[in-house]
Order: sequence, then C-alpha cells, then structure tokens
Amino acid sequence: MAAERLVVIGGDAAGMSAASQARRLKGPDELEIVAFERSRWTSYSACGIPYWVSGDVKHRDDLIARTPEEHRERDIDLRMRTEVTEIDVAGQRVRALDRESGEAYWTGFDKLVIATGARPVRPALPGIDAPGVHGVQTLGDGQALLDSLDALDPGRRRRAVVVGAGYIGVEMAEAMLQHGFEVTVLNRGKQPMATLDPDMGALVQEAMDGLGITTVNGAAVTAILTGPDGRVSEVATEERSYPADVVVLGIGVEPEAGLARAAGLAVGPHGGILTDLAMRAAGHENIWAGGDCVEVLDLVAGRTRHIALGTHANKHGQVIGSNVGGGYGTFPGVVGTAVSKVCDLEIARTGLREKDARAVGLRYVTATIESTQRAGYYPGAKPMTVKMIAEHRTGRLLGVQIVGREGSAKRVDVAAVALTAGMTVEQMTALDLGYAPPFSPVWDPVLVAARKTVAAVRGAGS
Repeated sequence: MAAERLVVIGGDAAGMSAASQARRLKGPDELEIVAFERSRWTSYSACGIPYWVSGDVKHRDDLIARTPEEHRERDIDLRMRTEVTEIDVAGQRVRALDRESGEAYWTGFDKLVIATGARPVRPALPGIDAPGVHGVQTLGDGQALLDSLDALDPGRRRRAVVVGAGYIGVEMAEAMLQHGFEVTVLNRGKQPMATLDPDMGALVQEAMDGLGITTVNGAAVTAILTGPDGRVSEVATEERSYPADVVVLGIGVEPEAGLARAAGLAVGPHGGILTDLAMRAAGHENIWAGGDCVEVLDLVAGRTRHIALGTHANKHGQVIGSNVGGGYGTFPGVVGTAVSKVCDLEIARTGLREKDARAVGLRYVTATIESTQRAGYYPGAKPMTVKMIAEHRTGRLLGVQIVGREGSAKRVDVAAVALTAGMTVEQMTALDLGYAPPFSPVWDPVLVAARKTVAAVRGAGS
C-alpha cells in the first residue's frame, strides 16, 4: 500500500513542529512528508531577532533550533527557497515556485498543513522601500538591518527612528540604543504599548523617557524622506519630520492567509484562517492550519483573535502533527499572555484590558497596587505595579497587567493559570505561592492585587 503524502507549507515553528511530530508517529513507509519554505532558514526564533540585533544574542545561528539538513535526516523532504503560490483544494495539490531556478510545478497531497505565518504591516507610504528602512520579521530582515548599521559611517551622529511602540517597537528601540543611536519612537497611539491600559502604558513611557528614548505619541507617519544618495534621511509626520540614518518598522503583523483565502478556506474577522479544536481548517477533513496565520479562541472574551507568538505556533504544530500521525490532540485557546522588556523594565499582560472587557459587554472593577519584586529590605528590591481586572459581582478574574523591574514580568504566569482555570480573585488570595525574601515580599504583589480587587468587587455592590 502506497504511503500517504503530507504537504507542509511553511518551514518555521508550526509547520516543522507538525512535520516532526507526524514523523515521530509514522515512518516514511507510511507517510511521505514534503515541506516548502520560501526563505533560507527553518525552525528559528523570530521572537529572538531583536536580541540578536541588539547584540545580547551573539550569533544568528543561535536562533535556529533545527537546520534544513537536520530535518532531512529525519526523512522530511524539505524544499528551501520554494514558495507555494496556489492551493487546489479539489484536486488535492499545491503549485510551488523554485525561487532559485524559476521552475514551477504541482505536488499532490493526501493531507495538507498550512503554516504560512504572518507578514509585517508595511503601510503604503512614499519612501517606505528606501534603503535604510527595515522590518524585523525574518532572519533575513535582521541580517539586512545589521548590514545596514555596519554600512553607516561610525564617525557621524547616528539617529534611529522606530515606527510603532508595541512589543517589537520597544524591543527595537532598546536594540538601537545599545548600538549607540539617538532613538526616537513615533507612536500613533496615546501612549506606548497599546496592549496595556493607558495608565499602565504611561509607566512604560516614563521608563523610556528615563532611558533617553524620545517617544512621540499621536504621531501619524506620512512619508519616508530620502537624501541625495537615495537613502533614508528623515521620517515625516503630520506635524514635523525627524532625522533618521535608519528606520525600523515595528507596527505589528497580519496573518499571511492569502493562499488559504484564495483556495476558499474560511477566514475570521482578523484575517486569520479559522480552525476547529484539532486545528483542522473549518469544513475540511484533511487540511490543517496553525501558527501566525490562524485565529484562536480567546478563552476569557469568548471570541477569536489573532496572536502571533512562537509559543502558540509550536503548540499548534504538536497538535496538528499528532492528528496527522494518527494520534489525537486539541488546542483549546489562549488567554492572551505576553511579556516584553525595554532595557531593565519588564512589561507583562494576560487576559483582557478595560476596553476589551467593554467590547464584549462585561461589567468590571479594577485595582492597582505598587509593591516590590523582593522583600523591601532585601538588596535589589525594586518597584513593580500590578493592575487587576475582575468581573463585577462575580469577581471572576478578567485580566492582569504588570510593569516593573527584574523579576516582575514572569509573575503574570500565575494570573494566566488563574484565568485558564476560571478562578475568582477571592480564590486567588488563597494561592500557595513561593516565598523567600530574595524572590518576593511575604505577600506576593499578585496576591496583594487580588486582595484589593476583592475589596473593589465587594464595594461595587449590585
């Protein structure tokens, strides 16, 4: 009996996790695996690119978990620099283009995995493609940015403009600061980190100001201006322009779902592919999708959303690979946990912001506390702020945001578990968390916030 053929579109986290897991469950005599990747790299950490650019991670290859050769040694026919340009669902085949030779050809499949990732938001502005303007989505993007920095005259004043103040924006602001640039962040919103509520975003703004990063809020970029050499020289907004030797785009990403949409697969309100709990594309028995190209269920809000994170992508791949390989797996959803940093300031959130709660019709209360990440008397104790959101009357935890110094951000994991378990803030106050003065005050800041939120719930009445 001939082996079934699995075709995987995309050679990074979700795609190659799915291929590897399927191979563990079925050998090549049962399952042939063909994977297509349009770039030069596979299975790498895109989330680590800002830290490679900054110099914290010394070598590009440190970000690569598994090379193409290693995948091939596991009997996966991985075809690099080859882009899938069309999916024929009815004919169960994909059309691929070899970018090196220019050859285009069709490959049939019995089972298909779509893991096309996300694409960076790149607005159609004058000058957006000028030399010196960079995104940071792929290893190739990171290498191009580093090459651009190396090409600058080291004796001249060095100015970087970062467009966007979300996770990538603040991380790249830090990276440029570490390269000795004067850094200006142009932010369309009212404060950095729109993934936080405004009061918590203001703390990030204060810290960035203290680091010497100039943050301009309410700044809508209108054009990238170039000098006589054709290279970027300024970034224009509606109010004024800002000198720039290099521009980094950190505006966010969108699901790369064009192939799936053209093939007739269902996409959601955020543009991502819709799947069931087994990560099957909605309405298709033998097509799966995972990673940054899909929408996932928000367990707190009860709606789908698009979240581009390697943690989710790898989990999707494991679930898909198990199902393709004859096992069983599901991905129930997310609570929206994310952490980041700018220099020594740590930023974390999980669950809903206030505006998210309002958007789904939830009544809520909030509480904010200031504490330290260690016992106040212990050397190195530094401030941290915790904001907690709970449902009115029931006290069900809805969200937590944390801004603080070393040892602050990962405390959000406690809240992520509580959200997943559907706990109330009153139940959280009894959690048996680890305590010793080097790690926490006797009352952990998360528990202090929970106690204060319980009081807010009781005080809110009916």
